[in-house]
Amino acid sequence: MPATGLSGKNRGVLADLNRTFPGPFTVAEAAEAIGMERSRSARLLRQFASSGWLRRLQRGLYATVPLEAHDAEAWSADPWAIAATALAPGYVGGWTALGHWGLTDQIFSTTAFVTSRPVPHRRREIGGARFDLRHRPESAMFGLRRVWRDGTPVRISDRERTLIDCLDDPSLGGGLRHSAEAIQAYAESGDVSWQLLTEYGDRLGNRTAFKRLGYLAEALNIADDALSNTLLQRLSAGIGKLDPALPDEGPIDSRWGLRINGGAPR
Repeated sequence: MPATGLSGKNRGVLADLNRTFPGPFTVAEAAEAIGMERSRSARLLRQFASSGWLRRLQRGLYATVPLEAHDAEAWSADPWAIAATALAPGYVGGWTALGHWGLTDQIFSTTAFVTSRPVPHRRREIGGARFDLRHRPESAMFGLRRVWRDGTPVRISDRERTLIDCLDDPSLGGGLRHSAEAIQAYAESGDVSWQLLTEYGDRLGNRTAFKRLGYLAEALNIADDALSNTLLQRLSAGIGKLDPALPDEGPIDSRWGLRINGGAPR
């Protein structure tokens, strides 16, 4: 897609943007990269976007369109790279991280992203990509790895952090049953650290997550005495719900202090 219809100077600016930003970028980042005053840079980016040389993802956020893209309007940036730029600080987590780590084969059309920013609306669309957002405080930004997508560094929860997040809030894992299947896949992977998972649970501070893990691990026949005893020592008083998304109905498992309102996993 040659940059025809542009002045030689603007072609040079566009080339600099393509070379500098393989992923999404802000107006401020562009202004610094091309050595241009911010308001002038913003006008130029809008001009490039209206001509199809850039893709405007949202106000103040752009992405360079690859030269090999045949249809600039149909092309979209990598959702992970968009999230890391537009929704940071935060991390890719939940069902999206389960897929990345091979703990599920299920395909989701939205990207799960946990952010320390306020989340007035849980579902959001940016640049054609759909996101399901959850809020966590900055103190909860632990257990993360860094991967690269479209030249953009993206934080993602590691396997154990992903699972404890799903036990803390099963809807983040695609629901209780899907989260249980991911726990079973983890146990069968041959690369397991229940100690690290429980340490993350201690830091997260929701003891109902330990109740869910203990119950599910025994129901799925993946628990040993050491794991069960470790979890039993961490139980809080009161009765939690196996599936917080379902009504408070069903039998109580007194061993784990859980109301089994979601049915036993199969």
